[in-house]
Amino acid sequence: MKILFAGSPQAAADTLEILLNNQTECGFEIAGVLSNPPTAKGRHKELTPTPVAELAISKNIPVFTPEHLDSQAREQITPLGADLLISFAYGHIFGPKFLAMFPMGGINLHPSLLPKYRGCTPVSAAILNRDTQTAVTIQTLALKMDEGNILAQKILTLDGTETGESLLNESAKIGAELICSLLKDASKTKTLPNGTEQTGTPSYTGIITKNDGKINWKESAATIEAKIRAYYPDPGCWCVENELPLRILKAGFIDVADQRASKYNSEPEGKVLEFVKSEGIYIKTAEGILVVKELQRQGKKTMNYKDFMNGARDFVGSVLQ
Repeated sequence: MKILFAGSPQAAADTLEILLNNQTECGFEIAGVLSNPPTAKGRHKELTPTPVAELAISKNIPVFTPEHLDSQAREQITPLGADLLISFAYGHIFGPKFLAMFPMGGINLHPSLLPKYRGCTPVSAAILNRDTQTAVTIQTLALKMDEGNILAQKILTLDGTETGESLLNESAKIGAELICSLLKDASKTKTLPNGTEQTGTPSYTGIITKNDGKINWKESAATIEAKIRAYYPDPGCWCVENELPLRILKAGFIDVADQRASKYNSEPEGKVLEFVKSEGIYIKTAEGILVVKELQRQGKKTMNYKDFMNGARDFVGSVLQ
């Protein structure tokens, strides 16, 4: 059974690597990889392949990076003779002509408890909403976004410490394991199970931009802390200090009902209240206190709060925007 794998970011590369390590045992072959075109990065704007493409190149697997999934792209991919399309974070909708190339159809790894959080940022959404559970779902590829039948699903319990990076990495590993298990049977029959239709009211997620990471001190400390975790490492959360961006990469919070927060009720939102060596830097929010653990000034390296305060004597008492 030949497979075309479609994906782009590092998490998808992690899934691909697990699939490659298990392809003989599970009875399939990664015959080619479909990924986004290289992007210009660094000071010299050198064209850099996606992590998925880079991994495939290192394994001598054919790589396809079309701008559009048009007739030319189909002509390039058809000679592979792939039986099945597997997609994870590729970023494009597959049209009917493209899906028709694969006798077994296609499957998609989606890190959410479908139909909750369809779309491109389900991991961030689960963290932002402080959900207590999410899931990794393997579904059939449908013509509409994330509406395919569910073939396999594993529930994940969230404890409130996850970041966008850690949860996506865990989802990539679990998703690969689910796919391998599914393909063990499919490789023998050359058919996928029918799966089960999604039930419940769907919700949707959208693209996250740098501006979404701007901290609003008029929100609660719990909301801001969740946003910091959800948007780590990209696009990251930031505020403004002396007209320059200040990134906050890790934080905790003190709830508004806590006595430690009540003595600062009259202080303005965004004020740096105090430096507590055993905890972090206290910053006032609309409800409660954000306790900053790790931060970064523009053009400087990331620092823990103790090292940061060694060179920021006037930070306490300032008001962040």
